[in-house]
Amino acid sequence: MAFSSTIAPGQTLLLDADDTLWENNIYFERAIADFISYLNHECYSAEEVRSFLNDVERETVRERGYGLASFQHSLIVCFERLSSSPIPAEKHERIVGFAQSISRYEIQLLPGVADVLPSLASRHRLILMTKGNEFEQKDKLMRSGLAAYFVAVEVPKEKDPDAYRFVRKKYDLDHRSTWMVGNSPKSDINPALAAGLHAVFIPHPHTWMLEHEAVEPAQNGQHLLELESFTEMGRHF
Repeated sequence: MAFSSTIAPGQTLLLDADDTLWENNIYFERAIADFISYLNHECYSAEEVRSFLNDVERETVRERGYGLASFQHSLIVCFERLSSSPIPAEKHERIVGFAQSISRYEIQLLPGVADVLPSLASRHRLILMTKGNEFEQKDKLMRSGLAAYFVAVEVPKEKDPDAYRFVRKKYDLDHRSTWMVGNSPKSDINPALAAGLHAVFIPHPHTWMLEHEAVEPAQNGQHLLELESFTEMGRHF
């Protein structure tokens, strides 16, 4: 949906973090590529190993949630299930290293975020709402230099409609002036719309494949805005 004019000040913007404000999944993809290359399976292609890993990650998320520890667990389980013998300590440490390499990357803000976010914070109320490991997400926020622009931080275990309803009630949010901004149809856009909020969809070319889902249409009284980059937020809000 396109807007011909700027939306009135005083909105509440719930902002996703990973792959909305800063790069995230590209680092996991690099680790996965290194993992698959290291596994070098004699029977399965790289695509088949990746599909197997996706299934393992789905299991891990249900059992352990998100974060580096869960990702590391998924790599180890995948390696064990696809190996004909137990993993030697040396290989185990190498696999752990693939996961831990992600934590060493500097926070790389996405285009437009550094310039637009301060302006948004001057006109609207910003709440960070990003799923994952709470310590890891808050640490990334502090390292990003963006923490001062948010009045609150929410890190639910899962971003489903109930999570949005909870935040809406906790902060006494008016659904008519509350927007979820993010890159994931599964976690940001569709559940926010299901909870009665507006949404701003900013696709990222490397969104985690487990977050892929068809974007649902906005219902009567709701707005769904799709932007090419975060820079465009400044033109609408």
